[in-house]
Amino acid sequence: MRVVSVNVGRPRLVTWQGNTVLTGIFKNPVDGPIPLRRENLDGDAQADLSVHGGPDKAVYAYPFEHYNDWQTLLGRDLPFGAFGENLTTEGLLEDSVHIGDEFRVGTALLVVTQPRMPCFKLGIRFGDPTMVKTFLKMGRPGIYFGVREEGEIGPGDSIQRVSQDKSQVTVTAMLQLILNRNADSAHIRRLLNVPALAAVWRAEFEERLQP
Repeated sequence: MRVVSVNVGRPRLVTWQGNTVLTGIFKNPVDGPIPLRRENLDGDAQADLSVHGGPDKAVYAYPFEHYNDWQTLLGRDLPFGAFGENLTTEGLLEDSVHIGDEFRVGTALLVVTQPRMPCFKLGIRFGDPTMVKTFLKMGRPGIYFGVREEGEIGPGDSIQRVSQDKSQVTVTAMLQLILNRNADSAHIRRLLNVPALAAVWRAEFEERLQP
């Protein structure tokens, strides 16, 4: 597994459906290694910290393997960082990565916290208000990480899984639990056993289990 591209960007103002919107979804590749702090790569930032960024969503990775299908579907080439991801990766797929798994990426140590649930700004990035629905239908959400140890990450760096969470809930399985309001409570409890689960989803799933 490896990092194909490292992508960062600062929030910018764009016009969308008659409104001015501040968004950080536009990312551009960097040439070499850059520092990763607890909540951001250097040169990166989020526009709305109430729903983006923070310790549970410090780094967003999207698999390079998905790009070809997207390019076929959309009928155009896509640059790395097109999905707003910080890391375009190879070999790191949602159906084989578990919530709570830890990975050494460059010199940093990352932990998987949740899949990505897109907001309307993905539609801004692609110039298509239906993109959020299409993204969810594709079932390829990408992977959010928290930072266990700060370090440096650059294109070409290896990605090594250093620990695997015992609950074995894949990123894909968590996405299905999010989307299925009638999900089996036993599956929800198994996910809640993962210490690294993002706080916002822990609260959501605990509420679902209330009588």
